[in-house]
Amino acid sequence: MGETLIEGPLYQARKKVYPQAVHGRFRRIKWTILGITLAVYYLLPFVRWDRGPGMPSQAVFVDFPHRRFYFFFIELWPQEVYYFTGLLIIAAMTLFLMNAVAGRVWCGYMCPQTIWTDLFYAVERFVEGDRRERIMSDKRGWTFTHIRQVATKHFLWLMIAWWTGGAWVLYFADAPTLVKELATLHAPFVAYLWIGILTATTYVFAGHAREQVCIYMCPWPRIQAALTDEWALNVTYRRDRGEPRVSVKKAEQLRQHGEPAGDCIDCHQCINVCPTGVDIRDGIQLGCVQCGLCIDACDTVMSEIGRPAGLIAYDTDINGQRRLAGKPPIYRLIRPRTILYAAMIALVGSIMLYALASRTTVSVNVLHERNPLYVLLSDGGVRNDYTLRILNKGADRTFVLDVSGLPSATVNVAGISRDADGKMIVEVGQDQTREIRVSVQVGSTALPKSAVDIEFKATDTITKQDASAKDHFVPVDRK
Repeated sequence: MGETLIEGPLYQARKKVYPQAVHGRFRRIKWTILGITLAVYYLLPFVRWDRGPGMPSQAVFVDFPHRRFYFFFIELWPQEVYYFTGLLIIAAMTLFLMNAVAGRVWCGYMCPQTIWTDLFYAVERFVEGDRRERIMSDKRGWTFTHIRQVATKHFLWLMIAWWTGGAWVLYFADAPTLVKELATLHAPFVAYLWIGILTATTYVFAGHAREQVCIYMCPWPRIQAALTDEWALNVTYRRDRGEPRVSVKKAEQLRQHGEPAGDCIDCHQCINVCPTGVDIRDGIQLGCVQCGLCIDACDTVMSEIGRPAGLIAYDTDINGQRRLAGKPPIYRLIRPRTILYAAMIALVGSIMLYALASRTTVSVNVLHERNPLYVLLSDGGVRNDYTLRILNKGADRTFVLDVSGLPSATVNVAGISRDADGKMIVEVGQDQTREIRVSVQVGSTALPKSAVDIEFKATDTITKQDASAKDHFVPVDRK
């Protein structure tokens, strides 16, 4: 039986990455997305939305005590969890579509890990300086200046992480009220607990784990590798143009003699700006988050040496092969998989919009008493008992309860009054569910021979909006 010999260590120690500041189109896009997403996350809990008296006025609010989720004009109840299922499907299909169009563009621009790590890197550069200064400072060791800078950096990181955790809990309570309670140390313990947990995770992931989260912890790089194809745009080093790598001076000499010389001058700027420390010239790698910063760095160098931009650019595997073969590039963003993903997003989104537009603010649920299934009365009649739940998703309402399907039946409801016309009146408070016990009785002469379907209907006395539920009336078992 053969043996496998593994040489070298099984664990690769982390090499600290010192990303260099870079300016350019993709860096501006990243700053814009970072600013917008963080502003939404931190400020959204303070946005107000008037829902009327007695209702929460926070635009986005998860109300655990009353089991509600509010999003501006939308109010979702626990039994409407299918809306969240639809959102998860849309999110998944959107992620697949983004991958089919431009690879790991989510990772590079919109992933929370990327956004907070970018923010932490900006703080680090602000306090300790750019790449060269940070490397030299680490080599000099723990001088007073270095200690002061590191302490300041970590303090700012902790403040950002603390406010990240604090902003999260504001979605689960009235934001202004909870801020006041937190400041006066009167907030619930669970609020402090979750702020502490989220502060710690943000500080560790964005300040210390950084690229290791993307490379080792996140499953998406491995999943997207199985979903991508040769037509997806990815950050690509155009080898046909960049090789062979020579210095600027050497390249001029070679071109004067008619010999080939690549545009890549091996300046390592693409590596220096990479937040995960990969060399894009080695091809697509697990560590590459497709952020495009190496494109900005390379374009800057190309401009300085008088060469055209685009040595590193978003491109496809197909075009890489075509360029090596001397063929012009082609792009195909619209293809079967992108059409399929877009169609799935449109279909699920349309279903959700229709469901929201046609949803009712009242519903009825009925549960037949099982033990006993029926009660045989002294006069030979039969009584069936039911538990009826009327759900009111609006303001205080009054309903008329009606039971149909057995014309000769007598209906009694415990604790419910009847009006002058003999109608059963049920009052249900705002955003409440009322549970009532209903008895349906049929005399011996009118008993059906088998189970009969009956319908329970609740009708709003003002709007006439109604909801109904069906069950069955069980007569005496004659077996």
